[in-house]
Amino acid sequence: MMDIFESKNISPMLIAQNVELFEDDNYIYEMKWDGERCIAYLDPERGTELRNKRQMVMQHKVPELNNIHKQVNAKCILDGELLCVVNGKPNFEAIQSRSLISNKYKIIMEAERHPASFIAFDCLYYHNKDITKLPLLERKKYLNTVVAQSEQIAVSRVFDCSQARDLFKIVQEQGMEGIVAKKKDSLYFPGTRTKTWLKIKNLLDDDFVICGYIYKENNIISLILGQYKDETLVYKGHVTLGVKGADFLRIKAQKKISNSPFSETTSANQNAVWLEPTLVCTVSFMEKTKNGSLRQPVFKGLRDDKLPENCLDM
Repeated sequence: MMDIFESKNISPMLIAQNVELFEDDNYIYEMKWDGERCIAYLDPERGTELRNKRQMVMQHKVPELNNIHKQVNAKCILDGELLCVVNGKPNFEAIQSRSLISNKYKIIMEAERHPASFIAFDCLYYHNKDITKLPLLERKKYLNTVVAQSEQIAVSRVFDCSQARDLFKIVQEQGMEGIVAKKKDSLYFPGTRTKTWLKIKNLLDDDFVICGYIYKENNIISLILGQYKDETLVYKGHVTLGVKGADFLRIKAQKKISNSPFSETTSANQNAVWLEPTLVCTVSFMEKTKNGSLRQPVFKGLRDDKLPENCLDM
């Protein structure tokens, strides 16, 4: 049986729910990095392979990270995030745009302008051994042992419950995404959603399927958003987008369909241009209202690392 390093098909464990800030000594706390989730297969002798959640090989998109295998002392699999820092903060749009660029010269230019880094927060495999069924704190020990930190690869810092409130205050002051609470004894189950890891978000965000758009005034469109509930696509509201960027051009080029993909629709979607529901975007917002719509939504960007059917109404 091929081991998990050689098969290179691990899907990351996902967080099942958002919660309010809490302090519990059974948990550790970490920054919620606003990047692209990535599994790194690192072999000091054979090289680096980076794969996102859709198993897209990423190292040619972030060539500045091609040698991070030289920063580990044993063959390992690390779970983490690809980040680009802009103006001192992780920038989701900057790293997501890398996935969309195919021209190698443009990739090199972006690597020079906003260099990517890999932030590791878990170790799944160490020195020819699958360690996913060890408790989180044990895996953290392996993570800190295997990585020699540099500008290209770093280990996510861990905080205890007495520091959680101060950490969240820093996140709020900096306008960052939030923090994550992880149960100390949590095991790692690839490809599943777990309630042992919890998001504590400053600005909430979620992923939605783009189902259509409506032209508005002043060179903007209103994207029609949906999520799946019990395998049915449900209408979730709108978010505005300008018509001059690369994201709009991709959306406009999407295959058109004649009817709404929703089983139920509203009068708010009159004059809609309906699209085949295959594009996914991330939207940040203050909160969800009682009827499920988004308060003060802001379009963050398209994402190619997530399938539409994984955009769930929870």
